[in-house]
Amino acid sequence: MKKLIPFILVLFLCFACKNEKSSIETAQAETTNEMNSEKPEFAIIIHGGAGTILKKNMTPEKEAAYKAKLEEAIRVGYDVLKNGGTSLDAVTKTINVMEDSPLFNAGKGAVFTNAETNELDASIMDGKTLNAGASAGTTTVRNPIDLARAVMDNSEHVMLSGKGAEIFAEEQGLAIVEPSYFFTENRFQSLQRIKDREKTELDHDAKTAFYDPTIKDSKFGTVGCAALDKNGNLAAGTSTGGMTNKRYGRIGDAPIIGSGTYANNETCAVSSTGWGEYFIRAQVAHDISALMDYKGLSLKEAAKIVLDKVEDLGGDGGIVAVDKNGNMVAEFNTAGMYRATLNDKGELEIGIYEK
Repeated sequence: MKKLIPFILVLFLCFACKNEKSSIETAQAETTNEMNSEKPEFAIIIHGGAGTILKKNMTPEKEAAYKAKLEEAIRVGYDVLKNGGTSLDAVTKTINVMEDSPLFNAGKGAVFTNAETNELDASIMDGKTLNAGASAGTTTVRNPIDLARAVMDNSEHVMLSGKGAEIFAEEQGLAIVEPSYFFTENRFQSLQRIKDREKTELDHDAKTAFYDPTIKDSKFGTVGCAALDKNGNLAAGTSTGGMTNKRYGRIGDAPIIGSGTYANNETCAVSSTGWGEYFIRAQVAHDISALMDYKGLSLKEAAKIVLDKVEDLGGDGGIVAVDKNGNMVAEFNTAGMYRATLNDKGELEIGIYEK
C-alpha cells in the first residue's frame, strides 16, 4: 500500500494541473468573447413624439416629410458624435432641427393653449455630472432646448420659467422671436376644433374637457434625443409645446428632470413623450435608470416595466433611450411614435408606426 501512495499522489497532481489549465483556458475564452463583443464608439436615438399615429391617416407625402426631417435631425447629431463632439452638443443640435420644423410639437410647431398662445418647455441632462437645465412656459425663445442648456451651463439653477426665463435667455444672447413666430394654421385649427367640441358637449365638466381623448392625442409631436459619445458620456434632452388647449400655465413632464429627461453615465439616457401628468407621477425617465441601477435590469426590460406602470395608471406614451454600452431602445404603448436610430457604423433606422 505504501508503494502505491507516491503513484496516487502523482496522478492527483496531474489531474489538478489539467483542471487548472482547463479553468485558465475557459477564463481566457470568456475574456476573449467579451473583448470580441464590440461596444459602439457612439450612438444616437431620437423621437418626434408618440400617440395615435395610424398609417391610414397618413398621406405618402406627409410620411415622407416626417421621415426626411427625422433623418436630417439625427444626422446632425451623428456628425457631432462622429467628429468627437460631446453627447450634450449632439442632443442640443439634433433637437434644434426638430424645434425649427412645424412638423413637431416643439419650437416652431408648438400647439396652442386655451388662451391661444404658445407656451414652450424643454430640459437637458448631462450623464457625466448629473447637471441639468430646464425651462418652462416661455413664449418668445425660439429654441427652448438652447435655453435649457444655458440654464445648466450658465446659472446656479436647474429650472427657470415664464418671464424670468425669457429675461435670462435675452441676457444669454439666445434667439428671441415675436410670439407670432410660433403660429401655424394647422395647430390653430386643432385648437378651434377642440373648443368647438367643448361648446357642444355641455355634459363635460372642467376636468373631463381638459382630459378629452382628442386633447390627449394632440400632443404627440414632442421631440427628444438621447446620445452616447466617444468618451462614454451620456446625455438626453426633450422639448415640447405641451398639450393642446392646456390651461392655467400647465406644465407637463418634458421639462421635469426625472420625468421627461434623465441621464446617468452609470446606466442610461432617456427622453420621454406622452401624457405628461402620468409620466410625472411615474417618474418615468429616472425610474428606468433606477431599475437598471438597483435591480440590474437591461435597458429594454426596465423601459417595458415602467411604461407598463404608466399604462396601468391610465396614461400612454413612449421613450427613447441609450445605455452606457450603446444599446438603444424605443419603447411605446401607443399606436405609433416618430423615431430614428443611428449607430457608429452609420446604420440608420426610421420608424413611425407600431412594430
